[in-house]
Amino acid sequence: MSLSAVLLAAASPSPSPSPSETTVTVPSLQDAQESATNAASWVEQNWSTWLAIGLRVLLILVIAAVLRMTVRRAITKLIDRMNRTVESVDGTALGGLLVNAERRRQRSQAIGSVLRSVASFVILGTAALMILGTFEINLAPLLASAGVAGVAIGFGARNLVTDFLSGVFMILEDQYGVGDQIDAGVASGEVIEVGLRVTKLRGDNGEIWYVRNGEVKRIGNLSQGWATAGVDVTVRSSENLDRVKATLDAVSERMSKEEPWNELLWGPIQVLGLDSVLIDSMVVRLSAKTMPGKSVSVERELRWRVKRAFDEANIRIVGGATADPADTPADPTEAVAAPSVYSNSDSPQVAATSPISSQRPSTR
Repeated sequence: MSLSAVLLAAASPSPSPSPSETTVTVPSLQDAQESATNAASWVEQNWSTWLAIGLRVLLILVIAAVLRMTVRRAITKLIDRMNRTVESVDGTALGGLLVNAERRRQRSQAIGSVLRSVASFVILGTAALMILGTFEINLAPLLASAGVAGVAIGFGARNLVTDFLSGVFMILEDQYGVGDQIDAGVASGEVIEVGLRVTKLRGDNGEIWYVRNGEVKRIGNLSQGWATAGVDVTVRSSENLDRVKATLDAVSERMSKEEPWNELLWGPIQVLGLDSVLIDSMVVRLSAKTMPGKSVSVERELRWRVKRAFDEANIRIVGGATADPADTPADPTEAVAAPSVYSNSDSPQVAATSPISSQRPSTR
């Protein structure tokens, strides 16, 4: 070949391969055999580690499930035992009446739900952290972040935490329940809903009060136990005490046997005696134990009956309408005429009626 032909061949552009003409490298049988050998050797080297990790995770899950089931069952048995043992407050018939089975059931359900939720959260959270540690995940940054977040949330939601804890202890101690009439200091009324954070009260005028449990410093429950009905009867100091006491005893005995007062009264109406003695009057006090919230009704009915009985027995209540006008002493000043203005020599009337004296010239 001549030199010109060689130069011409070198200068001519060589054709570029088209995309359709790209070559695909097919792995050979030897390469596939080598890859399979490497995979098998890697599995053979690490299968014991993965098996140990899997067994450890399975063991953690089984222990967590068994522990959670055991704790929840123990909480359920504890709540049931509390319901069985609390049959009365002080062992008396009155104490047995004070125990409301439905209220105890609702309270037990609330307490059991809270305790079971807390137990599940603690057990499952601990199991999750242990599983992450099994996979050799560094938990230090996670725990540090959780600690910082917990502190921040604690400072920001301290009122919420206070309300929640106060609500839990209120339910545990059975301080009040739905339907109770309470005085919470910041508000008073009938309890219509008890929550872990807020208690709802229905006021006397129909308004609804939302009271945060953390703000309640003291609770006055007017529906637990029993109420006291007290009536003071004021009579003249000259009345016969034996007759007054006999009349009051008859009224008390008759009222205690009639319906519906025999159900509202949880004890006999007692005449306690003289509460005070003054110059022109004396106060006799009556007292009785009543159903919670019914003391006002019992007091009104007792006053009504005492007034009618005293009218029939002709016993005068001081300041009442039973006083006899004939017994009222006459006013000693009724027969005395009104004082005259002419009795005072310095009065203007006397000066106007006095004669005018003659003026005499003065001598010097």
